[in-house]
Amino acid sequence: MKARKLVRIQEKGQVTLPVEVRRRLGLKKGDLVAVEATEEAVVITPQEVVAIKALDRIGELLRVKGLTLEDLIESGRQERTALIEEMYGIPKDKQGD
Repeated sequence: MKARKLVRIQEKGQVTLPVEVRRRLGLKKGDLVAVEATEEAVVITPQEVVAIKALDRIGELLRVKGLTLEDLIESGRQERTALIEEMYGIPKDKQGD
């Protein structure tokens, strides 16, 4: 079982994470964390981990669909070109790269 550490909530709602927790999560001053309240707890997740998990999930979905990152980027370029032509009347051959 994990050792529980008690911390006190300060005047402005601040808490200090114990050094062991910060070290284990690789947190340092200025790092961003996501804070989520659940029915029974408050979950603090380093933001980098959240982004990496999201990118991993996107990669997984692309593989399932048989797409590569390059396919996704090219599709975005095509959509952007079409939107510029539709919204501003600039034809594809006049938009540049």
